[in-house]
Amino acid sequence: MNRHINRRKFFQYSGFASASLLVPNFLKAFQNVGQTSQTNKVLVVVQLSGGNDGLNTVIPFRNDIYYRSRPTIAIEKDSVLKLTDELGLNPSMQKMSDLFHNGSMTILNNVGYPNPDRSHFRSMDIWQTASGSDRYLTSGWIGRFLDAQCPDCNNSYLAIEQDDTLSLAMKGNDKTGMAVSRPDMLYGATRNPLLQKLAGNEKNIQEDNLHYLYKTLVETTASAKYIYDHSTVTESKVEYPQSQFAMKLKRISELISSGIETNVYYVSHGSFDTHAKQSDTQNRLLQQLAEGLSAFVDDLKQNNRFNDVMIFTFSEFGRRVAQNNSDGTDHGTANNIFLLSGALKKPGIYNQTPNLEDLDTGDLKYQLDFRQLYATALNKWLNADDEKILGSKFELLDII
Repeated sequence: MNRHINRRKFFQYSGFASASLLVPNFLKAFQNVGQTSQTNKVLVVVQLSGGNDGLNTVIPFRNDIYYRSRPTIAIEKDSVLKLTDELGLNPSMQKMSDLFHNGSMTILNNVGYPNPDRSHFRSMDIWQTASGSDRYLTSGWIGRFLDAQCPDCNNSYLAIEQDDTLSLAMKGNDKTGMAVSRPDMLYGATRNPLLQKLAGNEKNIQEDNLHYLYKTLVETTASAKYIYDHSTVTESKVEYPQSQFAMKLKRISELISSGIETNVYYVSHGSFDTHAKQSDTQNRLLQQLAEGLSAFVDDLKQNNRFNDVMIFTFSEFGRRVAQNNSDGTDHGTANNIFLLSGALKKPGIYNQTPNLEDLDTGDLKYQLDFRQLYATALNKWLNADDEKILGSKFELLDII
């Protein structure tokens, strides 16, 4: 192993936080070192991968420009689920319409950032690292939250991603969250006896990165057992839809209700990259989103946790205002975000509707910087130093 590889890069590019890792179960030195959670609040981040079309999600049904720009894919006025006199939801989202009308949801319009990038990979990096479009960061905003909140922790379960691989958002400079698709499978992997043979080599290892590797393995082992133990405490009594997305939310709800000391959960849904024949794909995915989140909220309410949980959705970009020639939409810029919690300060529509008369070469102009939402979640919800974590001061939103 190259001695010049620094620990941060070693940690970020290794797979040791993945649920597919096989970890030896012989090192116990760090397993009794607890973590200190700074708050009992929980943040759930829902990534709508692929670039969801915001204009066919939250629909300006009284705007003639919307219908002229989308002659074959616009949502008919009579089928829109009305939220206000101007805006409504996609008809596939009845369950989220119910959440809106019972005061459990806030919609942020025109969310983006300066000089937007329309590449999936680059734009997702920007959202996950909370960088400007002119900066390239190798650490994620949730990972830096872990760095700041618990520098002496030796466990990784302050932030959990419901997946087999870890997103950049969850990787800090020194700490990372954990990717856990199935707690039972991760725990079983850590108990694989074959890797215990590595124990005999530990005393002969002088390479600094390998010592760091052993410490990482220990932390993963301890965290895997902790997560697995809590995953068996509570079984949801709510009937969830059978979609993969809903099942991820069910596992998250059961962990939250178990009393596990995890502050952030991260889950993805999609792909929403609808360049052709958009309507069927997007409607199906939006229905899964709405029904999954509705069951999740019901579950949290039954366990008296909805006031302690804030959920927000995001997508790496919206789509262009005008449809393309394939009954789809191409990569755009600003988009809408859904917030759900029992502690929302201003349920409803938070800010102005998209202005379709004032576009930037065919794209929506952003009004709210997405890092304002991150700063608000960090500062007001997770009691963290938002400026230190994000690297700049952003105006907080009056949402919680």
